[in-house]
Amino acid sequence: MTAPGTRPSTGSKPTAKAGSGGDDAARYDSGRYTAPTSKAMLESPPWVPILMLALFGVGAIAIMARYLWWDSNIPMVVGMACLLGGLFTATRWR
Repeated sequence: MTAPGTRPSTGSKPTAKAGSGGDDAARYDSGRYTAPTSKAMLESPPWVPILMLALFGVGAIAIMARYLWWDSNIPMVVGMACLLGGLFTATRWR
């Protein structure tokens, strides 16, 4: 076991990458196992793009409705909130 704040003494020296194409890049082996990332972690659930498109659609309709039927700014605020929610959802889609 390695004491907190220290590095293991074996395998901490830089080694050249195999097939690096002549780059001077080096990697450090800490001797610790890193589990591979599961495929489920790399893909979004199927409802994420549906929610994104729904928020964009509701936002656009709310903003258009403000100019066509309403004189208040409430539909504009709702539309902007939906558009921002759709943009936030789009950043989470993989």
